[in-house]
Amino acid sequence: MKLLVASNNKKKLGELERILSDSGLSGVELLPLSAVEPYDEPVEDGRTFADNAVIKARAGAAATGLACVADDSGLSVDELNGMPGPLSARWSGGHGDDEANNRLLLGQMAHVPAARRGAAFVSVCALVTPDGQEHVVEGRWPGTLLEAPRGDNGFGYDPLFMPAGEDRSAAQMSPEEKNAVSHRGRALAQLVPVIAQLAQ
Repeated sequence: MKLLVASNNKKKLGELERILSDSGLSGVELLPLSAVEPYDEPVEDGRTFADNAVIKARAGAAATGLACVADDSGLSVDELNGMPGPLSARWSGGHGDDEANNRLLLGQMAHVPAARRGAAFVSVCALVTPDGQEHVVEGRWPGTLLEAPRGDNGFGYDPLFMPAGEDRSAAQMSPEEKNAVSHRGRALAQLVPVIAQLAQ
């Protein structure tokens, strides 16, 4: 079975591949957007992670005739009323400038005491089939926001995020450790039974 992943982010695709492989699911080929005929990607103008994930998954399924999984994820900071939230990738203005996003967030949180630095990574994964089935799941990875970046692994806000129960940042964890507990891992794990059923 071919399953379109509505992303060209190699790190994200690799993470999804590892999670599916670790679950023991075989016979599923993940295709990035670059592997299918180009189509007009929709504007992600939803107000929530779920809105944006569904927008992307519907567009992929409609354009290709393949089941499509899309993820919208980001960092939710308690002190900022859940922001950057769906704006995480473009918090500093541009899209995907991790360094600028991290710098801006650290500046905004510069004088916030440790007791109020609660945060969570949130991932909402939507799976939409060509016949209109829709499955939407959410994974949360709670923790706190650090005062300075730590670690070189991962991407996005990983260097600023220390998961609950850890003394390391997400960027100091190995990909395998992160997948076992991360927000995307928790969300995608809920989709594995659905994907297994579709692959029969």
